[in-house]
Order: sequence, then C-alpha cells, then structure tokens
Amino acid sequence: MSLGLLGKKLGMTRLFDQQAGSMTPVTVIDVSGNVLLQTKTPETDGYSAVQVGFGDQKEQRVSKPDLGRFKKAGSTPKRFVQEFRFENGAALPTEHTGLDTFTAGQWVDVIGKSIGRGFQGAVKRHGFGGLKMTHGSMMHRRTGAIGCRSTPGRVWKNQKMPGHMGTTRITVQNLKVVAVRPEDGVILISGAVPGAKGGYLTIRPAKKKSA
Repeated sequence: MSLGLLGKKLGMTRLFDQQAGSMTPVTVIDVSGNVLLQTKTPETDGYSAVQVGFGDQKEQRVSKPDLGRFKKAGSTPKRFVQEFRFENGAALPTEHTGLDTFTAGQWVDVIGKSIGRGFQGAVKRHGFGGLKMTHGSMMHRRTGAIGCRSTPGRVWKNQKMPGHMGTTRITVQNLKVVAVRPEDGVILISGAVPGAKGGYLTIRPAKKKSA
C-alpha cells in the first residue's frame, strides 16, 4: 500500500461534460488538513507504515498518551487517525503531500462506515420475503422457523436473524478521481461512497486496478 488520504464526506453533486454530453455523479470529500503524525519502521515497530491524522479535536477530549503523541509530532489533536502500510524497505514519506496525493483520472478505493439503521427485522435487514399476508396469518414480517427437529437438530451458525443494521466498515473499490480542487481543499470522486454526510473516510490507491 502507498500513502492515502483521510477526509470527511460533504455530500454528492454532479458534473456535466458539455463536449461529451454526459453527466457524472460525484461525491465531494473534504481532505484538507491531513498531517503525518508518525513513521513506523521494521527496526522500531516490526513493520513499515505511516500514521496520518485528520480533523482537529479539543485537547480535553484526548487521552494524555495521545496528547503527548500529537505534541511530539508538532500537531494539534486529531479526531481521525489511520495507518497506511508500506512494504518493508520502501522509502517512507517524511511529510504528507495533501491533495497532491491523487490526480484526476486515478483509480482509488474508499473505506467508510455505512449509515446506521438501528435494530431491524429480517425482511429489511436481509431481504426476506415474509410470510402470508392473509387468511388470519399473524406472522407477516417475522423470521419464521429457524431450526429442525431432525438431524442436525440445531440452528446453524451465521443464521440470518433480526439485529443491528448498519455502522459496518465498507470498502468501495475502483472509483475514479474526477477532479481535485486545491482552492477548496476537496476531492471529487465518481459515484457514491459509504456513510452519511459528515462521516470520515479513508481514500487509498486502488488495489485491483492500476491508473
């Protein structure tokens, strides 16, 4: 992996190409203020990586060990911290390149947390078809039987059941960088990315697609 960006989702819009006569939906991500906090080497930590921080945080909301780590890096406390791994022996950056990390036309992967939906039933959570809606049925959107009296006579692991939906880590691969706007501190990426407005995202070079 190489150096990536941390950012905050601002929302979606669309760009028009008058020459091609096409419209491209894009997600606007604020990536201003990425700071390189720490460099890890195989000699000191057992692996090669750089630690990046994004989003200012109040000092009273940070633990003392973390506050000391931020001050050692010469940075204000950060709300979102992420590591980017490198191959052992690779040259590690000494400072973050910011918006210059990616260029228009480059392929990236975006990682974020999906929108939380709370506790949901099996119909909404897993797309179950439900049971009868007529003839006195009282099991319209319930799960129904999940076991069996014969062999093996138990409920299998990973059985789809009602439960908490959303707020899971999701990676959307192979999205194209449509534009980079240094004057606004934002990057525009084609398509939709995980999470709600204001959610934190990790942008890395695409693993399965070259530029």
